[in-house]
Amino acid sequence: MKKKVNLFKIFVYLVMAIFALSIIVPLIWVFMASLKENKEFYQNPWQLPLGFYWENFKNAWVGANMGTYFLNSVMVTAGSLAILLVIAIPCAYVLSRIEFKGRSILRGIMKAGLFINLSYIVVPIFMMLLDLNQKFEVTFFLNNRLILCLIYAASAVPFTVYLLSNFFQSISKSYEEAARIDGAGYFKTLVDIILPMAKPAVITVILFNFLAFWNEYILALTILPDDAKRTLPVGLINLQQASRGAAQYGRLYAGLVLVMVPTLILYIAVQKQLTEGMMVGGDKG
Repeated sequence: MKKKVNLFKIFVYLVMAIFALSIIVPLIWVFMASLKENKEFYQNPWQLPLGFYWENFKNAWVGANMGTYFLNSVMVTAGSLAILLVIAIPCAYVLSRIEFKGRSILRGIMKAGLFINLSYIVVPIFMMLLDLNQKFEVTFFLNNRLILCLIYAASAVPFTVYLLSNFFQSISKSYEEAARIDGAGYFKTLVDIILPMAKPAVITVILFNFLAFWNEYILALTILPDDAKRTLPVGLINLQQASRGAAQYGRLYAGLVLVMVPTLILYIAVQKQLTEGMMVGGDKG
């Protein structure tokens, strides 16, 4: 029996190592390629860079306008997360901790929203915004980063509320009862008691939604036609097409690195809290 258990562990570790290599090797290759000159791409593709050609990043950031796209992505992602958390956290708290008529219906609507993919409703969203522009004779509803933030936040509400509600339900009600005895209302209880205990869950939804907002392409391309307002994924596709035509592969991979680095930094920074949010409950009493 012990031998079988050891063989199973070896098999699991082997599979995990293969999966890890399938992610790490392409990642390392992209970083290496971003530091190569164009002539090096016509040699052995796995060869280490002959030098550190940082000019690729300068060309991507300035020449290909990736710096503007990067700042646009930061503003859109940060704004979407801020709007989402302001809406989703109180909503999840109410649905999970407060009894009222119609709560089950609202929770059912939130669960139904989990099955709606944003990519499938891009055309209806665009047509609705276009109609609003025509109705009010304005251009506010299209080519506006704030509108894109609102749409991103709205699309992520069902998932965020569902995850946070489940976490809030695992927190013992004794904390709220103690806070109520001390005279705290619902808002103060949420801010001072519930949120500190739900920190791992909040960080988890921030990371998941950050990845979704940061890498979203279709809606950003549709809603923001102005090149100066485009986000990083849209700019990266334009860079990819331009770099292939001009054979500037180093600049292309430098652009890929600019897209990946923020997600890697964020994941490394919150890895511990992310693990806690997935593995532990909220009752720490």
